[in-house]
Amino acid sequence: MKFSIGLIACALLASAASAPALAQQEQQAAAPYQTISSETFSKASSGAALVDVREPSEWAQTGMPTSARGIPISSTDFVARVLAMSGGDKSKPVAVICRSGNRSVKAAQQLVDAGFTNVTNISDGMMGRDGAGKGWLAASLPTVAYVAAASAAAQ
Repeated sequence: MKFSIGLIACALLASAASAPALAQQEQQAAAPYQTISSETFSKASSGAALVDVREPSEWAQTGMPTSARGIPISSTDFVARVLAMSGGDKSKPVAVICRSGNRSVKAAQQLVDAGFTNVTNISDGMMGRDGAGKGWLAASLPTVAYVAAASAAAQ
């Protein structure tokens, strides 16, 4: 009887010790979006639509990635605008970029939460971040100057 209780206790301890590792593996396997550097994104031929989630004042300072469409994450209709950009297809690949990778994480998560299934976060953003990459600008990736729309400038 004592031997059986000891075996059960050992089994429970072993199970409890391996639970965090299993939970971490499951979390990694079920990552809701892909995270890559700007250089990796530029070399990939994924066909993803690129969304710059920074503010217009930031676009004016640095320009925007050549292929990007500016949709600020601060917009109340952010997800709706990305959905319209993708033609209503939440399975189309969408990549998000910001200044240093912080807002793009939030943008990627908002899109995943809204049902988008092919989302990529550009982790180093335009300016770079330690451990994530040197950034779009330092990598000398193509940009285009931002020119505010005439209707926005008139306001």
